[in-house]
Formats: sequence, structure tokens, C-alpha cells
Amino acid sequence: MPNKTIYVADKDLPLYTRAQELAGGNLSKAISTALKRYVDAEEGRLEGYEEITVPVGPGSGRKRQRQRFTGVKLGEWVRSNEKKAEIYRVYRSRSGKFVIHVEKTPDFVHETNETGWRKLLGFGEQSYAMNYGDASLEVVDTLDELKAKIPAELYQMVAATAEAPPVQDLDI
Repeated sequence: MPNKTIYVADKDLPLYTRAQELAGGNLSKAISTALKRYVDAEEGRLEGYEEITVPVGPGSGRKRQRQRFTGVKLGEWVRSNEKKAEIYRVYRSRSGKFVIHVEKTPDFVHETNETGWRKLLGFGEQSYAMNYGDASLEVVDTLDELKAKIPAELYQMVAATAEAPPVQDLDI
């Protein structure tokens, strides 16, 4: 196995020491893991994908679990009434799978200072407030599987854009 020498600035030595501790004494393993993550993230970014982190599970706050993946958002759809809201987001992962993130609020308030037709059309000053309830993340392989899991309006939007590449290189 070839040896590679890495020069570390004195100010960065505590970082390398901590990485070695976290990797069970194997600094090479820590560096390889970090490089794999860096290369994957940069290759994805060059292909038009971004790192996406979403909350998953019940409630809100710092202890709420977060899940991360590399993808591109294909669409978002919100259904709400005076008390609750459901937010559906669909992403395409770098591996080509579809990621469905759903957030459901336990409490939702929408207020407007307007009355009459201006209120009905949404004109004027409005206020929204919500806290977070449950959030879920599901991964499916095909558009057919996706269709059964999301609202029809969102599916139509996603299906229309699903085959398009995240970045189109123009030769101009």
C-alpha cells in the first residue's frame, strides 16, 4: 500500500488528533471517509444536485431527527385549512430515486386584516403561524410508485419535470 504524507499546520493538529480518536485510532480511515464525502458532494454539485437536510419524526426543536441526502427538488405542494397544513416535497436523488418528504402541522393560523372580496382573493396584509408536527421521509424507485403516495396535482408537476436533467449545459 503506498504511503502519502500529509502536512498539518500546527493550528490544525487538534482537529487531526480528534479525527483520529473518532476513527478508533486510524487517521487514514478518517481522512478516506472525509474525502469520499467531499468527492461525492462536489461531483453532485457539479451535476446540479445539492445537499438536502430535512426534519423527520414527531415534534420540533433541536432533538428532532434530521436526514440528509443529495438531490434536487422537483416540486412542492401545500394543502391547508384554518387549523392544519400538509406540505409535500418531492426530490430526485442523485441515484435517480424519488424522495418524498411530508410535514404535517398540528396547529396552523392564517389571519388577514382585510374583509370581503379582498380577503377571499388574498389581497392585503396577511399573517401565518405554524408549529411542526410529524414529518416523514420515504424513498421510491419509480414514477408509478410515486403516483400512489402524493397528491395528483403534485404528481403531474413532478412527472413533467422528472426526466429533465438537473443542469442543462448550453453550447453557446
